[in-house]
Amino acid sequence: MIIREIEAKSILNASKIHDFCVNPYTGCGVGCLYCYARLFIPRYSGHAEPWGTFVDAKVNAPDVLRRQLKRAKPGNVWVSSVCDPYQPVEKRFGLTRRCLEALLEAGRAVLIQTKSARILADLALIRRFPDARVTFSIATEDEAIAGRFELGASPVAERIAALARLHEAGVKTAAFIGPILPGNPERLVERLAGVIDEALVDRLNYVYQVRGIYERLGLGAALTDAFFRERRERYARALARQGIPFQLLF
Repeated sequence: MIIREIEAKSILNASKIHDFCVNPYTGCGVGCLYCYARLFIPRYSGHAEPWGTFVDAKVNAPDVLRRQLKRAKPGNVWVSSVCDPYQPVEKRFGLTRRCLEALLEAGRAVLIQTKSARILADLALIRRFPDARVTFSIATEDEAIAGRFELGASPVAERIAALARLHEAGVKTAAFIGPILPGNPERLVERLAGVIDEALVDRLNYVYQVRGIYERLGLGAALTDAFFRERRERYARALARQGIPFQLLF
């Protein structure tokens, strides 16, 4: 893993999904094979290395964020949009935690999205936000499939256990079921019942970047529109049966 320490000029940026986003790191040690960020972050960051093998830590991010928050308009903040905020280097740098401290001081609502159970180290801090929401990305219940595509993520069982801890602590929780990977929708939803307040379901949108991987694994049928339509309906039925509010994003 190539790790660089850099200084950022801006850390609080406008988002097309939420009001703002904060990315304490450029690059991601989780290295999901399907990640859309792999299409542009290497070029944007000047890295020639493959996605998942480099991380730039924005070591001045908390200070820059505090300065920007003083003049920023009201709005919620997504942590993070193009990197996992609790990827392995967070243990070394603690930039996500320090950015959350700045956001708490400023009274901002936060939406944290991760695939890492490391978030539990900051549970006490997250509980101090009156309206924080934590979303875990869980694309399948199949540990073998998840391990092939989400190389540095926590095992699915650990993610669901982390959701349970957060939910029990009174934090709003959600599951982002996407991009849908091969697996059993009913089994996943059954395991999520009681530990999430909401689910969001989405398909894989950049099929061309993973077609070769899928075909080598004998999973080519899981890239078809028919596959995604069928899984969308199964997830919708299973979530409705469990009484879990959900959004279908495709």
